[in-house]
Amino acid sequence: MNILQYILLSIVAFIHLYILILEMLLWTTPKGIKTFGLKSESFAEETKVLAANQGLYNGFLAAGLIWSILSEKTDVAIFFLICVFIAGAYGSFSTKKPRIFVIQSIPALLGLVCLIL
Repeated sequence: MNILQYILLSIVAFIHLYILILEMLLWTTPKGIKTFGLKSESFAEETKVLAANQGLYNGFLAAGLIWSILSEKTDVAIFFLICVFIAGAYGSFSTKKPRIFVIQSIPALLGLVCLIL
C-alpha cells in the first residue's frame, strides 16, 4: 500500500470510530441529539440501546479497516470499504439524508478507487 491509500483508509476508519463514539456514548447528549436530528431527549433515551448496537457495528468497520492497515492486506481493505460504502448508501437512502452518503460512502469510494487503481 502507498501513503495515499493509508491516509484514505485511516480517514474512513476515523470516521467510523467517531460514529461509534456518537452512537454508543453521546447518543443522549445534546451533541448526539443534534448530530442525528433526534426529535427529543426522551426519544434518545428510548432508542439508546439500538444506537449503541449501531455504534458497535461501526466499530467493527473501523476495526476491519485498522486491521487492513496494520496487516497491509489490500483484499481486507477492499472488503471493509465495500461494506462501508453499502452501509452509507443504504443509510442515506433509508433515512432520506444525503449527508450520510457524503460522510460515509464517498470517502469509502475514494479509498476503493485508490486501492484498485
